[in-house]
Amino acid sequence: MNAERKGQSPFYPGQPVPVELFVGRAKEVERIERAAIQVAAGKPQAIFISGDYGIGKTSLARFVRILVEKDPGLLGFHIMLGGAESLDGLAAASVQTVASVADAKPTTVDQLRKFLADYIGEQSLFGVKLHLEKLRRDAPDISRGYLPFLRKVYDRVKADYKGLMVILDEINGIAANPAFARFLKGLVDENAVSDSPLPLLLILCGTDDRYREIVQHHRPVERIFEVAQIEPMSEAEMRKFFEGAFAKAGMRVEEEAMVRLCRFGGGLPKLMHLLGDAAFWIAPGNVVDRDVTNRAILAAVEDVGRKYVDQQVYRALRSRDYHSILAKLARHEFDLVFKKSMIEKGLSPKEQRKFNNFLQRMKRLSVLVAGEERGEYAFRDRLTRLYLMMEALEKE
Repeated sequence: MNAERKGQSPFYPGQPVPVELFVGRAKEVERIERAAIQVAAGKPQAIFISGDYGIGKTSLARFVRILVEKDPGLLGFHIMLGGAESLDGLAAASVQTVASVADAKPTTVDQLRKFLADYIGEQSLFGVKLHLEKLRRDAPDISRGYLPFLRKVYDRVKADYKGLMVILDEINGIAANPAFARFLKGLVDENAVSDSPLPLLLILCGTDDRYREIVQHHRPVERIFEVAQIEPMSEAEMRKFFEGAFAKAGMRVEEEAMVRLCRFGGGLPKLMHLLGDAAFWIAPGNVVDRDVTNRAILAAVEDVGRKYVDQQVYRALRSRDYHSILAKLARHEFDLVFKKSMIEKGLSPKEQRKFNNFLQRMKRLSVLVAGEERGEYAFRDRLTRLYLMMEALEKE
């Protein structure tokens, strides 16, 4: 089966998962559905979807947005804040998202674009083009009056929907701003004490570190969010995912290959899509066997290393001593889990003094996580572990 005949890959590395390929997360979906029902009945809710990098937070938020739009009937806005570091940036991204909504009911889309007509320059089949200069000028007023802004949005859609779902995603930049924590607390409290609370389901997507950072800026924030912690997928969920995705392309996976795909996928959807996509293009026919999987693993390792380890880890570890510690750690023979004392024995006195700081830095970079026992650490995923080992051996 050559590349020309294969058509579209059923895998989406680096992108949110299409609804039809969404697998697992039943507990988290049920929790958010339950909150949505409360909102539709008039009781506002706030949820923080938390989990590691690549765990599928954005895909989960996208899935439940589409789900609750049908039942119980909340209109969702998935606001990406990747470029926003201030409340003004949040306000501008919110207006852009609301103005660009296209998958709601036609009457709703029409009402929202009439509401934001002052900011819309032109409309086409490909969406809307905004007057960015005017939006930048008005952003401070919108951010200060964010709840009134959302009320005006809801006033125009309440004939079709029972409430709003606002998802704030890619919050790494704005989470560092102390004003963001106070903004969140003020938004939730102002709505809660109003005579007629806006039926709002507020969802934030971020890592555990971002959640802690926001709480550290303003402790009362901890009381307003219910945390939905996303854990790595189980083996059964991974098998279901790979089987379903490959079946969509008319392909099947042999048992030995499936075991290796699950082992190196580690329950992280981002890595699973990366592995699946590599295997899809490498397989000469419609069968994914051990040889195809091994080659896919090497391709995925190279991709993870180039995009993540080289760009983020090595650049962040500027100290020559840190690089030396990393190389010695990578060359040790263990699977994913290691004891701090085991690695320390092979370090120089200078490296030993820096080892604690190195481990904390690696945890902040999401390369390592704390183990179950004291003094124990583990690599977050096998692909990063394998890449670092290959790099260390090559340099040696």
